[in-house]
Amino acid sequence: METLGFLRYITPIPSPHDHRDPLSSDALCGEGVGKDVSFPTLEFSGTARRNVGKEMGKLSAVAVKAASKNPGTYQDGDGLFLKVGKSGAASWLLRVQQDGKRRDIGIGSAKLVTLAEAREKANQLRKAVKVEKRDVLVEKKDEAAARVTLKEAALQYHSENEAGWKSDVYTRQWLASLQNYVFPKLGNIPTGSITTADIIEVLTPIWQEIPETARQVRNRICAVLDYAHAKGWRSREAPSGNGSLKAGRGLPRQVKSRENRKSMPYIAVPGFITALRRKPSFGRLALEFLILTGVRSQEVRLATWAEFDLDGHHWAIPADHMKRGKAHVVPLSNAALAVLTKARALQLPDTDVVFPGVAGNPMSDMTLLKVLRDMSEPFHVHGFRSSFTDWAANEGFADAVVEAALAHKTPDAVQAAYRRTTYLGTANQPGARVKLMEAWGSYCVSRS
Repeated sequence: METLGFLRYITPIPSPHDHRDPLSSDALCGEGVGKDVSFPTLEFSGTARRNVGKEMGKLSAVAVKAASKNPGTYQDGDGLFLKVGKSGAASWLLRVQQDGKRRDIGIGSAKLVTLAEAREKANQLRKAVKVEKRDVLVEKKDEAAARVTLKEAALQYHSENEAGWKSDVYTRQWLASLQNYVFPKLGNIPTGSITTADIIEVLTPIWQEIPETARQVRNRICAVLDYAHAKGWRSREAPSGNGSLKAGRGLPRQVKSRENRKSMPYIAVPGFITALRRKPSFGRLALEFLILTGVRSQEVRLATWAEFDLDGHHWAIPADHMKRGKAHVVPLSNAALAVLTKARALQLPDTDVVFPGVAGNPMSDMTLLKVLRDMSEPFHVHGFRSSFTDWAANEGFADAVVEAALAHKTPDAVQAAYRRTTYLGTANQPGARVKLMEAWGSYCVSRS
């Protein structure tokens, strides 16, 4: 027995068959459920005993202070107890039964929460659990979630998972899609507060305009919210893409992509480029370059100066920038080289991106579409590849040459096995693709 002034701390005598530490969490909180478990008790003497009176079975403020020097668990009654660790850190906990399960609810540090305050909070929690039937532990998780925003959760999810993703391009696109469409509206909102209605509000403006990207954004939002739920930052799982966020339910049914990607008639392209040049910007230069080279939006937006051989008049697009994951070489017409000269004159410091967006990063896929919408054009960016194809067919260029220029996969397996030419030719004898792109460039700028 140890004596602390007026306070005497009595260690319970263990059973001769119980070899556990009588103050261990196992002895106090684990296997003793449903059995009589002895907790350390406090015995007062002298003046302290007389002051306790009827409160003999409960703690006092003086006893709490003294208990901080003795690791253990100290009962105050009706489930409230003080737990003191070996370091001297003491915290209040309330043990309750809910749905047939025993739960310990943290109330706070004994240094910050007095005995009276702990009892008051314990009373409130008992009422919440027993009378109001509330799940206070879930509520506490929601309180924790209030400190973790969607942007913070997304960045952490991205950091933890990017090593296992298929390519650097996908990794960049994954985060860029949220930065472009989600973070401006939901980035600073706690994950636990985001509702289905919030997600629908973000998706609606792009749901029909860029349906594939919109579906990807929806799936990525849900992945982040499920991740937040697993981390305890959100009490509920994300809304399901097969439920309230499914097309035809919370969101409208999407128009088929073929109907959505309208192409500009090739006879209108020269006039459009003339209008495009009236207000120079990186977005407009990028769109003009896309038209002149016949490539996809991603390949232009991710282009860096290191990919270009301006003296050799060609652009070597790396495999991880291509849709099929195969490197592609584009012959550069004089018109395309002229666009690059303008872009070089506007080049931003500390970035190698040819057509940069915010802070020198690659521009979003909405930037080029916005250029068209600002010019009141109803066409789709991808549709210019169709404009190029129609023009080439009208001019009599061979289908195989045009398909090679577009980096399309040869549908016939036998032809694909034997057709290994690139139609690029040599510096002394330019191939069919070089002639094709030069002719297309000259046509496009014929009215400038």
